Amino acid sequence: QVQLVESGGGLVQAGGSLRLSCAASGRTFSSYAMAWFRQAPGKEREFVAGISRSGFSTYYADSVKGRFTISRDNAENTVYLQMNSLKPEATAVYYCAPGRAANGPWYDYWGQGTQVTVSS
Repeated sequence: QVQLVESGGGLVQAGGSLRLSCAASGRTFSSYAMAWFRQAPGKEREFVAGISRSGFSTYYADSVKGRFTISRDNAENTVYLQMNSLKPEATAVYYCAPGRAANGPWYDYWGQGTQVTVSS
């Protein structure tokens, strides 16, 4: 079974940085666009960033533009999310998911998520 494993979360102070990783098993990683989503307690799942199969195209939620960067390494079957200038509202569980394009649609297939907590 193909699996997605998110890692890299943790506790940081406002203004700090984290780099999240999503490692995918299988031989078809490069066939999918990939995205990061996040979900805070009591809130709807929110799209954060997406990247095309090749990595050439990226798409960001307005709330993170200029501060977050999505990238991928198809040779390593891994997608990354570099998060800079973190704000407390970024506190959430972050998930990665496959999709058809950098701006979606996205499939309902997730890893276990990684917790990001930003203190004020």
